Amino acid sequence: MKTKHLGKNNKKPLSGYKILDPILRNINGLSYGHDIWNAYEFSYLDSSKQPTLKVLEIKIPASSEYIIESKSLKLYLNSFYKKTFINEKDVLLRIKKDLTKITKTDIEIRFVNKFHIEPKSLNLNITSRKFTKPNYPICFDGFRSICPVTSQPDFAKIYILSSTKIETKWLRGLLNSFKESGEFHEQCIEDIFSKLQSKYSQEKFEVCGRFLRRGGIDINPIRSSKKSLFFKNFRAFNQ
Repeated sequence: MKTKHLGKNNKKPLSGYKILDPILRNINGLSYGHDIWNAYEFSYLDSSKQPTLKVLEIKIPASSEYIIESKSLKLYLNSFYKKTFINEKDVLLRIKKDLTKITKTDIEIRFVNKFHIEPKSLNLNITSRKFTKPNYPICFDGFRSICPVTSQPDFAKIYILSSTKIETKWLRGLLNSFKESGEFHEQCIEDIFSKLQSKYSQEKFEVCGRFLRRGGIDINPIRSSKKSLFFKNFRAFNQ
């Protein structure tokens, strides 16, 4: 896979939205949802040219034609530290315009002051139950996957909501099977969702991946059988 920035040391960086590197999304056509990007270190200059530090939330629909390579988004957002804007609205409009152009879809964007609270859930790592409980969130800690470009590991908590009981041994095996797999965050969640639907074809599922941040940004894909999503933009420690 060829990328503009990931795994490379570019001596002559691009500027503006041209920094952004689109990657064709592999859409399974079976799910609803979006990818939530939280940028915790977003800085720009206000109308008085004073630095302003904000937490930025970006939602990209799961149906978008393209996703954005994460390093390119980090470089793009980092370039705002020396740009001046009259107000917050102007900053958000600029980013929304550029990301919409790259992803070929309408995105949602806002500044975050507080995250949602982590939902109560069944801890799949330690439960002695043979089956999970229907319609009650499941959490799996220590999920590991491999970046398909750099071969570096990524870690996450995986949350699942199911309309049926799931065999815990089978589910642990499924989630542990990604330890040596080279997939982007979005594709990992797509694959988990697809495998659940293949095994329990008549049931409803929602899968949320809360990946650990890198370079001040985390990516949190959510895939669901329904348009109305249960999982919000929450953090385990809410800080």
